[in-house]
Amino acid sequence: MRDWDRILKLLKGRLEGAELPSVSIVAREFAQDPFRILVSTLLSLRTKDKVTLEASQRLLEKAPTPAALLSLTEEEIQTLIYPVGFYRVKARNLKQIARQLIDRFQGQVPTDRELLLSLPGVGRKTANLVLNLGYGIPAICVDTHVHRISNRLGWVRTRTPEQTEYALMEVLPQPYWIPINEVLVAYGQRVCTPQSPFCSTCPLEQECPKVGVGRRR
Repeated sequence: MRDWDRILKLLKGRLEGAELPSVSIVAREFAQDPFRILVSTLLSLRTKDKVTLEASQRLLEKAPTPAALLSLTEEEIQTLIYPVGFYRVKARNLKQIARQLIDRFQGQVPTDRELLLSLPGVGRKTANLVLNLGYGIPAICVDTHVHRISNRLGWVRTRTPEQTEYALMEVLPQPYWIPINEVLVAYGQRVCTPQSPFCSTCPLEQECPKVGVGRRR
């Protein structure tokens, strides 16, 4: 049995003073507002945190609700969110999501994963993060960082983020399902990077099997 309290405490200690991932910052700024978290998570896909945070703040200042977002044109949304990755596609999806939230869910973000997945552009990562940060519902949000680090540390042996999500559900106790994403995303950005990770400064270096790691620092 792994001591998950110890593991997360060590990783958090290594990250002391580091900035939170952009979506976590939005969640704290806006008191776990599910709509704002949904918007910022969609903007974060294939986009750096700084750009995501700035674009989220610009858009949500103009459109803090589905109705306000629906009142904007796609071109106005594009201008507000540029230069996030795939900003034209995201603007179209956001406009459609606003319409569907109003028409199907009385302007509320659903608390059911399958209903979230039915919204344009929403995948499992986005749906689980909305459940986590927006509603406090346990779900394991797996992005490239969570997938990579979970395999490097030997917690799972998987090929895709979705496989990692299900595998982690088998080994990770439910109380850790929500915090694991925030910790590993920040850790993957600053310490356990995709290339040449900083193994020498990692508190888990001695026990980490370093699966798939070549050159390291």
